[in-house]
Amino acid sequence: MAGHSKWANIQHRKGRQDEKRGKVWTRIIREIMVAARQGGGDLGMNPRLRLAVDKAKAANMPADTIKKNIDKATGALEGVSYEEIRYEGYGIAGAAIIVDCMTDNRVRTVAEVRHAFSKYGGNLGAEGSVAFQFKHVGQFVFAPGTSEDKVMEVALEAGADDVIADDDGAIEVLCAPPAFEAVKNALEKAGLKPGVAEVTMRAENTVELSGDDAQRMQKLLDIIEDLDDVQEVYHNAEIAA
Repeated sequence: MAGHSKWANIQHRKGRQDEKRGKVWTRIIREIMVAARQGGGDLGMNPRLRLAVDKAKAANMPADTIKKNIDKATGALEGVSYEEIRYEGYGIAGAAIIVDCMTDNRVRTVAEVRHAFSKYGGNLGAEGSVAFQFKHVGQFVFAPGTSEDKVMEVALEAGADDVIADDDGAIEVLCAPPAFEAVKNALEKAGLKPGVAEVTMRAENTVELSGDDAQRMQKLLDIIEDLDDVQEVYHNAEIAA
């Protein structure tokens, strides 16, 4: 199945995120605490917590920091209680944006998100206004030059739903979120290392932006991502570098 060019856009997004590593631990800690509070502190029984801990290890977070925050969330230590909130809205040229937050102060968070949208050319929408344009999936993206046949064989055997050859030669594997770990483990066992491996909100269609629109959209996304309570930002804009 053919798809749009994704590799350059994904590498651009990863590059922007790498510039903001100061926030990475904060976001991961919140994810660990919410996952542990909802599903318990046993990694063997809590897939979401396992994924959060994997992210923490990849970000070189010390094991005692991980354990301390799991203990906080499960009541073994006193800690802050976070709740998850999702906001939806529109960016430049009608591009769809989803903002996932974790906060201990809902009033503060919605005010900051609304301000960012309105000041930088977007519009905060109602619940459900853009979510229908995205699908909750496990996503793996392999660099151009990766063997499509090998990826397809391993991924589909492990429970993936689709393997997409993008226009630029990148290979994209999609699966249901519950199948993410099984597919990830199978790909790694086969020696296939994706450039991206995450459970995400994947846009069903994209809006191509260039020139001034691309710059304005990137500015809006940067401002939203820099908000303290924001965990993830998903959008359907393909931004020209």
